[in-house]
Amino acid sequence: MTGQMDVAHAKAPGDQPAEKAPTWLDRVLEFEVGPVAHGGHCVARVDGRVVFVRHALPGERVRAVVTEDRHGAFCRADVIAVLQASADRVEAPCVWARAGGCGGCDYQHASPAAQRRLKADVLAEQLRRLAGVERAVEVEELPGGPLGWRHQVRLAVGPDGQAGLRAYRAHDVIPIADCLLAPSGMLPPVLEREWPPSDEVRVERDWAGEVHVGTGTGPDGAPVRRRVGDRVWHAPPGAFWQVHPALADTLCGVVADWAGAPAGGRAWDLYGGMGVLASVLAEQVGPDGTVTVVESDRRAVAAGRAALADLPAVRWRTGRVERVLAELTEAGRPDVVVADPPRKGLGRAVVDGLVAAAPDRLVHVACDPAALARDVGLFAERGYRLAELRAFDAFPMTHHLEAVALFVTE
Repeated sequence: MTGQMDVAHAKAPGDQPAEKAPTWLDRVLEFEVGPVAHGGHCVARVDGRVVFVRHALPGERVRAVVTEDRHGAFCRADVIAVLQASADRVEAPCVWARAGGCGGCDYQHASPAAQRRLKADVLAEQLRRLAGVERAVEVEELPGGPLGWRHQVRLAVGPDGQAGLRAYRAHDVIPIADCLLAPSGMLPPVLEREWPPSDEVRVERDWAGEVHVGTGTGPDGAPVRRRVGDRVWHAPPGAFWQVHPALADTLCGVVADWAGAPAGGRAWDLYGGMGVLASVLAEQVGPDGTVTVVESDRRAVAAGRAALADLPAVRWRTGRVERVLAELTEAGRPDVVVADPPRKGLGRAVVDGLVAAAPDRLVHVACDPAALARDVGLFAERGYRLAELRAFDAFPMTHHLEAVALFVTE
């Protein structure tokens, strides 16, 4: 669809400038909702324009108010009334999960099972559109239920010194009293305090239930105890760790099943953090093998060295994957590579480097369906096929998911 309102045309002298199309901002629309789309909204078409609408479900008929219109081919809207509801619709447990409310949750109005189906539809659509892969997708439930799972929260602080959560696509701070995604009792003591305006407050709950609080400019020095299986990490405050308490163990189980690193072999753990997945690879290769962890966060590397000191196979490289990949390849071909990149995924340069290294198997952990689908297509072009795929509902009530893909050579 072309956004003809954005096209500038040359004008002859004396011509009157073309009138700008009237904005749809604050306009109330009534329409039938189409399919779910990546990003926590559904898609509808109104008068030739695409409307990305939140708080809706496919097949519903709704009334929605336009919240954003930049005079392109699409606009954004929030549901204000449901005229014909989906059978999957439920009452949102949080009062801020509504039009004009918090931007954190996307699917509180859908049953947990429906949320997982929506996420599966998004991942399948991204694979089909970006990688040309037709694949049935199931998003698996993690233990613990849809609430109380978020053991790490970053709060914004408003001009009045009150901490809260951001409104959707805005800088406004919502003055919440609690968040149902966090464990009971974790946030209220923090939200009742006054903080430096415009700061950020980090709240982390460790495996033993202790809550650690720090600000973006002044993190406390107490390590946060993290546990996977029988191993404990003393993590630096604010260092990356999976926010769902069951996800790290789940990912370790998938890597243990799929990596297949041979005894005495060579494995890489890229974007390895504190070496959680490296600990699994080290068990597979044994003391005569090597597991090289590449991580750019020096604090995470230090914590990983301490936690994995009893695993002689594990070696550490501090640096960006893009910068050390060629050097690793020169040192010898890996049998297996595990990569857990940030949301942007691997991308062309890293995929090219991994293909040049020629591992037999590659396990790719991803938290963005579009980035994963793009990487699936890149690997396919270079002779690595998608052999296995699992996805997990590691972020209930939101549109996010965690996926793991296994690539093998053709």
